[in-house]
Amino acid sequence: MAALVPILCFVGRSNSGKTTLIERLISMMVRDGYRIATIKHAGHGFNLDTESKDSWRHKRAGASTVIVTTKGSLAMFTDVEEEVGVEELRDRYVREGIDLIIAEGWKNEGFPKIVVVRDHVGEVDASPAGLLAIVSNKTLQGVPEGVPVLDPDDIAGVAAVVTKQFPRRSAPHG
Repeated sequence: MAALVPILCFVGRSNSGKTTLIERLISMMVRDGYRIATIKHAGHGFNLDTESKDSWRHKRAGASTVIVTTKGSLAMFTDVEEEVGVEELRDRYVREGIDLIIAEGWKNEGFPKIVVVRDHVGEVDASPAGLLAIVSNKTLQGVPEGVPVLDPDDIAGVAAVVTKQFPRRSAPHG
């Protein structure tokens, strides 16, 4: 059986800069040959389907699962009884050949994490267990010893922390 794809969680308050940081990090890591999957936790719900499109109409009519596919892409909208955890999502949907899953959210899961701080470190739990780094443009108090604090514009520094912890598992692509 293939080894499980590792998961790295980026956590922080809403509007702390997580998505922008992740976007820039993915671009750099993909250029370096990594294959990245992302999973985003939307704590306040979401709607990806577009009103009046066929898939939206199918779902509105009562279909519990709608799958849309084209050459090179697949999307699924499905009802779930309860929130699905990041580990279960990985096990169900992330294909082999992926080097790393970058998850946005899931601060309470037991996976390694990078905390993105906008105002002060107390915004989110920055306990040292599994904490790889803190990303902030502020001077922070109470940073656990040995945990690097990186500027949000230091994408190379963030990538160095991530790639040290999660070496590429696949052959480079390009």
